[in-house]
Amino acid sequence: MSEPLSLTNHLLVAMPWLKDGHFAQSVTLICEHGEQGALGIVLNKPGTMLFAEVLEQMRLTTTDSELAGRPALRGGPVHPDRGFVVHRPGGTWDSTQRISDQVQVTTSRDVLVAIAAGQGPTDAFIALGYAGWEAGQLEKELLDNAWMTLPMDEQLIYELPHEQRWQAAWQRLGIDIARLSGTAGHA
Repeated sequence: MSEPLSLTNHLLVAMPWLKDGHFAQSVTLICEHGEQGALGIVLNKPGTMLFAEVLEQMRLTTTDSELAGRPALRGGPVHPDRGFVVHRPGGTWDSTQRISDQVQVTTSRDVLVAIAAGQGPTDAFIALGYAGWEAGQLEKELLDNAWMTLPMDEQLIYELPHEQRWQAAWQRLGIDIARLSGTAGHA
């Protein structure tokens, strides 16, 4: 019997007909996926708070106006009061999960202190909240044709503006979304 496929370090790309307000046209980084379920962070949905406001809530400030004006992303509907800093590897932070050689997620305050001071990890952004799936739920959604998967793509998540990530994911898959059918077959 083979081991179940883990989608950790993959991107979930929402199918065009997925209309859920949290996930419509979303690109989600899967941070953990196993028998107990999955956890992911939506990478392309701006929230209502700016980075400066997140820092202010943490009693921090930055002199970097470009950084201060960036939107914090809506990482998902679960615990929208929790912050997740998605970044390239580098630095030593109190609470970091290594997803792969290209991406880490840090939840400790020390990374925000370093970013505010201009000494944080490169290519970092903050997401508030996360997406969670119970055991078997994500697999069912995949069978129901709600998502397409793509191996994690550094350029897509670090170099493209968040508003371009969904369309770019489809381009990387080589799929013209205008030609997709909402009906899936399973052999």
